[in-house]
Amino acid sequence: MSEHEQYADDLVLYALDALRGENRARVDAHLATCAACRLELEQLRGDTSLLALSAAGPRPPQRARQRLLDAVAREASEVPTFAQQTRKDGAALPRDLHASVRSWWGWMGWAATVAVVVFALSLWRENSALQQSLMSLSSQAAKNARELEELRRIAAPILGPETQRVTLVSTKAAPQPQGKAFYLRNRNSLVFLANNMPALPPRKAYELWLIPVSGAPIPAGTFKPDAHGSASVVNPVLPAAIEAKAFAITMEDETGATAPTMPILMMGAGE
Repeated sequence: MSEHEQYADDLVLYALDALRGENRARVDAHLATCAACRLELEQLRGDTSLLALSAAGPRPPQRARQRLLDAVAREASEVPTFAQQTRKDGAALPRDLHASVRSWWGWMGWAATVAVVVFALSLWRENSALQQSLMSLSSQAAKNARELEELRRIAAPILGPETQRVTLVSTKAAPQPQGKAFYLRNRNSLVFLANNMPALPPRKAYELWLIPVSGAPIPAGTFKPDAHGSASVVNPVLPAAIEAKAFAITMEDETGATAPTMPILMMGAGE
């Protein structure tokens, strides 16, 4: 064994600050005179630092990981040689040899723990980042699906071929107020659009009514026009599958009413 090979194993422990006592003093004395071993020590220290950082930052070069793992494997292969130094008659190991064996096995346990923790942390970070990305994508996809369904729900009574279209008119105001109701009974969907609606008194609102083929008028939502007289009612809560004979508008308290208050201001039947 060459002089450098003799010190190579101790340099691994020295780099990890796991070498103590006379062994450390012997390596210190050798390092003071050997530039090659000093260079090897610095490289080992750099490798261990890169491996430790793998749990908190960018992935270190594969060379650094493999270099340290090779050193650990080499240390493990050296441990049985101590047992081979015992006498065949089973005599006890010398005290310093006992200490060396305990030191080697202590180092191996510590190194294995560090390696497991480092790689476990690295895998945990990658898995956590992947889960967050999947959750974000899933949340965005669900939001897009809800928005698309709402758009389809709004557009269905306007574009559907089965839609009942009703125009509500008034002959007492100029420009003429007008409202259009788009009702899709089989989807229980209603969109009402109005324009040129007169301004309302304080605490009053217009209320839209669905006049069924049979039975009492059904409230279909209240609305107040904007400054240009425009207003809309989109998908109010209605009983399912009600067949509409007509739609009407009355003026009510802004909280709405359960039955129309006369007079009826606008009314229209199916086109």
